Amino acid sequence: MLDRTPEFAPADPMPPDIAALRDSVEPVWIFAYGSLMWDPDCPRAEAEPALLRGYHRSFCLYSYDYRGTRERPGLTLGLDRGGACRGIVLRLPPEALAEAIDRLWSREMTAPRVYDMRRLSVRTGYGSRKAFAFTVRRDHPDYAGRLSPDETARIIAGAAGRRGACRDYLAGTVHHLAALGLVDEQLTRLAGRVEALAVSTG
Repeated sequence: MLDRTPEFAPADPMPPDIAALRDSVEPVWIFAYGSLMWDPDCPRAEAEPALLRGYHRSFCLYSYDYRGTRERPGLTLGLDRGGACRGIVLRLPPEALAEAIDRLWSREMTAPRVYDMRRLSVRTGYGSRKAFAFTVRRDHPDYAGRLSPDETARIIAGAAGRRGACRDYLAGTVHHLAALGLVDEQLTRLAGRVEALAVSTG
């Protein structure tokens, strides 16, 4: 049982195969690519840098609440197909596994069927591991698709929601990634485009 009420309730019920992880005797690893790396909000036993091939970090999800509105949607990060992504794998603690799974599911699944929780191979300094990752569903209505860099920058520069400006979310992500020694060149270039727009319209 959780020791406090999660900030958000999950939009999707936990499927049986994921619920079964709450009683797993095998280690459960989670691939983190965004704020889960520096603000996990759930117990973790250890963390390792990891490389996931076949998916990349992308501003590919429309945000109508947290970082935008229905009238002026923002964008948030998702793990989309193609390319590769450097992140961190988190091992959930066996003594608090059920709590960690519940917290993680409540945190990530706040929109119906926006993610699939997939078990994928990642590469770490200790070799290959299997880790669960929340990957974007391209058939979801919130999926923005592959927007051009200029269109992505335009949306981010002008959107804000109840959790703040979309551009601050981008800047914070770039800052935290750098602090972890993870440079995402695509996001760094995007941040430069957004700043240039802010200057030109300021």
